[in-house]
Amino acid sequence: MVSIRQLIKINQKNLEVLQKGKNGRPIIILTGMGCSFDEWSEIAETLSQSNRVIMFHRPGLGESEIGSEERNTQSVVNELNELLDVLYISSSIVLVGHSYGGLCAQHFVKEYPEKVAGIVLVDSTSVDLKELDELDLPVLDEDETDDSWLDKCHTYSKMNKDELKEIIKPTLTKWQKQLPFDIQQHLINFQIQPDLYKAMHSEISNWKKDAEVIRKLSNTLDIPLIVIGRDKEYNIMLGSKEGLPEWELRLLEEKWEELIKRQASLSVKNEVIFAKEASHSIHLDRPDVVIESIRKLVRHLESRV
Repeated sequence: MVSIRQLIKINQKNLEVLQKGKNGRPIIILTGMGCSFDEWSEIAETLSQSNRVIMFHRPGLGESEIGSEERNTQSVVNELNELLDVLYISSSIVLVGHSYGGLCAQHFVKEYPEKVAGIVLVDSTSVDLKELDELDLPVLDEDETDDSWLDKCHTYSKMNKDELKEIIKPTLTKWQKQLPFDIQQHLINFQIQPDLYKAMHSEISNWKKDAEVIRKLSNTLDIPLIVIGRDKEYNIMLGSKEGLPEWELRLLEEKWEELIKRQASLSVKNEVIFAKEASHSIHLDRPDVVIESIRKLVRHLESRV
């Protein structure tokens, strides 16, 4: 199967792009905050048997260059739009977005609805994410507020690779250790790049403002939409095993589930499913659910041709 990892010049900077397959409707995957597209290797490889799959690292991630520019969802929209031109993709795409990548996907599809044939949101960040801050979660908020993440990202962005390696101690999951050695190395190196945390700092600084911008782009779409959410009870169980208060976990997970369901309003043609025994990283815990959802959407689009 054709697989190309390359640097493509976008907005005067090198963007790391991975393409798999060469036939069928293009599928673009937007990864979560601080996440490598190599995490999607299994899904991309499977989908590439029938479709052209394209992923890219946002500036600061992987080998993609970052300058002093602000990182927000509008930046991603602009980069994706230019990348489609550079790759000569004129047909409408299937857009897949996980977590923060899902917020970017919502922005793109509202700004360029004519370029998207269908969309899959994978435990996506909500345009109403500010509602999570209104929850009373004293223990969970000790390390998980935006401010705590901003402090951590600022500190990490000033370190060198060796210092980051000592602090983060990057490891691979059992599944990731089965991947080819070069991909394993990419996943390890990805976590110890200071620019990664520079990018994350900027993305976190802007994501609530971004959400408000996206909310105001109020056009309701008429394209197939599949919203995939994580397993609420499974995540409460995982958190409880770590000693976190169950009542806080339940409050958080119930609100998250509500926000996931609300994303269905993005299009009149929607379906919401919840992946059993899946954490926020549904693409790692239940790649089968993600693959089948994308294939289902593609089959629906092909049946209309």
